[in-house]
Parts: sequence; C-alpha cells; structure tokens
Amino acid sequence: MNLEECRKEIDIIDKELVELFVKRMNVAKNVAQYKKETGMAVYDAERERKLLEKVEEAAGEEFGDYTRRLYSSILELSRNYQSKSLAVSSGLSAEIIKATKETTPLFPEKAVVACQGIEGAHSSAACQKLFEKPSIMYCQSFDAVFHAVESGLCSYGVVPLENSSAGSVTQIYNLMSEHKFSIVRSTKMQIQHNLLVKKGTKLEDIKEVYSHSQALSQCSDFLSSLGKGVKVTECANTAVAAKMVADSERNDVAAISSELCASQYSLEIIKPYIQNTKNNYTRFICFSKKLEIYPGADRTSLLIKTPHRAGALYSVIANFYSLGINIIKLESRPIPESDFEFMFYFDIDVSVYSEKLPAIIDLLEYSLGAKNVKYLGSYREA
Repeated sequence: MNLEECRKEIDIIDKELVELFVKRMNVAKNVAQYKKETGMAVYDAERERKLLEKVEEAAGEEFGDYTRRLYSSILELSRNYQSKSLAVSSGLSAEIIKATKETTPLFPEKAVVACQGIEGAHSSAACQKLFEKPSIMYCQSFDAVFHAVESGLCSYGVVPLENSSAGSVTQIYNLMSEHKFSIVRSTKMQIQHNLLVKKGTKLEDIKEVYSHSQALSQCSDFLSSLGKGVKVTECANTAVAAKMVADSERNDVAAISSELCASQYSLEIIKPYIQNTKNNYTRFICFSKKLEIYPGADRTSLLIKTPHRAGALYSVIANFYSLGINIIKLESRPIPESDFEFMFYFDIDVSVYSEKLPAIIDLLEYSLGAKNVKYLGSYREA
C-alpha cells in the first residue's frame, strides 16, 4: 500500500471517527440533562477511571497507553460540554454586564488615591500616571492601602503587582484573596534604580545599603559586586530608604532608590542604573471598592480555587480553550493557612463586551462553585 492509498484510508477512518464523536457528544448532552434533573455531579471519578481502564485493556499492549490518553481527552471534552450545557447565567455575570452600563464613560481625572510609602515612592509616580490630579494618601503598608479603600477613606488604591525581573509581589496576591475590591486599571512603569548617598560619600565608604526587598532583588548583581562586607537592609520602600539615608548621621550608608528621591531628599546619585536589566518594568494595579468597568476594558483577572485532585487545573484551562479565550498570565499561589492547597491567578485576554466573558464566568461558577471563583475586575492598561 503506497502513501496515497494510506492517506485515503485514514480519511475514511477520520470521517467515521468524527461521526461517532458527534454521536457520543449528543448522548453526553442527554446525560447532562439527566444529571441536572437528578442533582448528580458532572464529574464521576469512579466511572471515568473504570472506563479508562477498560479502553486501555481493549486496545492491547501496543496501543493501550495511547488509547487511554485519547479517551482522557474525550472525557474532558465531554465533561466540559456537559458543564456548558448545564451552566445558567450567574449573578456575577449579570453584575458585570450591569457595571459596564452604569460606569461613567470617562476615567476620573481627580480622586483620593491610597498607595504605600512616602513622597517619591514608585507607587506615587504610578498614581500620577493613572490620574491627572490625584490627591495621594500615603499608607505604611499594602494591607493599609486595601483597608483605606475598603473603609471608604479613599476612592482608589494603587499597588505594585509584579516586576519583569524580580517577579510577583507575593503579599499583594495574599491581600487580593482576603479583600473585596475591583481592579479598574493597570499600568506598567520602567523602574530605574540608582545608588543614592549623602554628598561627599564615596563608593568605597559604603558599609550598609537600604532599600525595598524587590529593589534589592532587582539590583542583586550590583550588590554582589560591593563585596560581603556591605550589609543589605530591607525597608518599607525605596523612598523610605532614601529618607533614612538623608536623616541618618552616618556617612557610610546608601539607598537604592529613584532619581526623583535623590532630588526630593537632597542626595547624590553615586551610581546610576544599577538594576540587573535595562528592561526593568513594574506593573501596578488601580482598584476600587465598587465594581467599575470603564470603556476599552480588554483584560479580566480572576482568582480560582480548584479541587485537590489530579487534572483539576487542566479542566479549568480546558474551559478557556473551549471558548477560544487566551490566558495572558497564570500563577499559582498557596492558600494562606492551608496545607498544600493552591489558588490560581488568571489574567485573560477578552473584551468585557464579548459574549465569551459572561460565558466563562457562568461555566467556571457552575463547574467549581461560586465561592471558588473570585472576579477581580475587567480593565485596560494605561
């Protein structure tokens, strides 16, 4: 049998396979309806395990493993289709649609905005990029920023979420799981770190360097070059570090901070641009207590808790794939005060005006339960 004859035979087999697959999915839809009427769960672990064992044995030693993997995919698609068939519009998807209609079409120019740090901090610069005329309220911690918004002391909060070289700000993810809020916008800022000292201090004089943990991580190569004799001290943020140097009576301390802080606290830049990479960006999110969705929102963030079983995350990802939704970011975070349980942070690329958004929200809430799906907001990047 030549290649052309083999291909013709495969085409005939494929046609039969497609017809049988469609037939199987239609029966699966009837199964879904029965499960709905009787209150049964879509996922039946024992049934699926027995079926996989049966088809593997039927296929024989040579093709058993391949057949098991094929049927694992078929069962996943069947389960996804059943969930989609049974899912009903949730209260959350209705809230999202309502917010798109009720939110003012223009992002506010003026607002009271909370951020962590003091004058000159990168977060304050992010506030000024997001708002034309912000009235900035400085907080001592990220937790205080969330509480300020939640309690109504201010309209918005701005916090750093991730850095291109140092990774995610772990504390923010934990706070996002604990507080009720809605992301309304995000922005990326290029971060340039400098070594700041009092005038007259030389590089060889430095015995201690202050900065935020993220900045220290982003400048690890430079810090290593200073030698083991230089102490590295973490502080609340880079602006606080600069102020500590300015207020200190010592002439052997330095801060990793910004050019703005050098001017703000009358310090000298002894070494500019000391970050590990030139492409050093930090992404900030702006959030509010009320659900606000402004025009142009094309990114949605979610926190999802999955069951502690094999394939649970794969099942969630399959839901996005089935609706043609691109996942921009996926990150696992341990659930605080739990033993080896994780939640997953998703950024998805879908317009808030697309029918795909309420569809995926409804599907996730049906398959996982509403308490395991936290909607963090739909927004665009400034």
